[in-house]
Amino acid sequence: MELADPIDIIFRSFLFILILFLITKIVGKKQISQITFFEYVSGITVGSIAAEVITGLESNISYGIMSILIFGLTAVLVDFTALKSKKFRDIVEGRGTVFIEDGKIQEDNLKKERYSTDELGSLLRRQNVFRVADVEFAVLEPTGDLSVLLKKENRPLTPKDLQLTVADEKVPQTIIMDGKVLNDPLAKSGKNRAWLNIELQKLGVTIDNVFLGQVDSFGELTVDLYDDKIQVPSPQERPQVMALLKKCQADLELFSLGTDSEGAKKMYKRNSQKLTEAIEKLSPYLNG
Repeated sequence: MELADPIDIIFRSFLFILILFLITKIVGKKQISQITFFEYVSGITVGSIAAEVITGLESNISYGIMSILIFGLTAVLVDFTALKSKKFRDIVEGRGTVFIEDGKIQEDNLKKERYSTDELGSLLRRQNVFRVADVEFAVLEPTGDLSVLLKKENRPLTPKDLQLTVADEKVPQTIIMDGKVLNDPLAKSGKNRAWLNIELQKLGVTIDNVFLGQVDSFGELTVDLYDDKIQVPSPQERPQVMALLKKCQADLELFSLGTDSEGAKKMYKRNSQKLTEAIEKLSPYLNG
């Protein structure tokens, strides 16, 4: 069969790039990030059809478009049905397989999934786990990823474990990008251009030299410059406020010790205690 000429191939290539892009958008991000068995087969088939039509092995281009649409819509229908039926979802997407339970490898499940102990070790090392005995539970997900739960004594300490209160973190707002101020994020962060200019002056930089500038949940500005040789000081507002509060508290303690008036002594001690309590409450927000 005679192949299509170069112009026809170029036309078909751009046409099917557009068609495949639209089909992928319809199917969704899941086709890319968490591909299932059916989606894997569907993706290969759609790609093969597109390649065959582009190179001219199929004379009628409409047949290729129709086939790709059928496979794309079938993938959408399968996903919709899987959402409604767990049994169907287990068949199409598969189920998780327990590889480790209570620090013990489930050999039968390894053989069932055709994984060797070396492959299991490799999956564990990707999770920064080097001893099987440290694992409470490990499951091979349908996507091929290994989910690992360490035993409680092997998990990293959290502020909750230490009964510490920490400040809530919000998503940083990017207010400068490629040397240009982004007005909407700047307003969303509760700041204005006057504040930004003052902060940039403190850092000794200009907007034109800022590749990326962000405001964190504490209202502090951090910048990344085009010229990496320029050293930018870290924000000091919070540490300075904490240092000032501690100095005031220490001064009140000294005043209470240095006065002979019982009334003044009690007043200084009372306010020193209040300031101590305020420092404890504010420390999660002002430290670091």
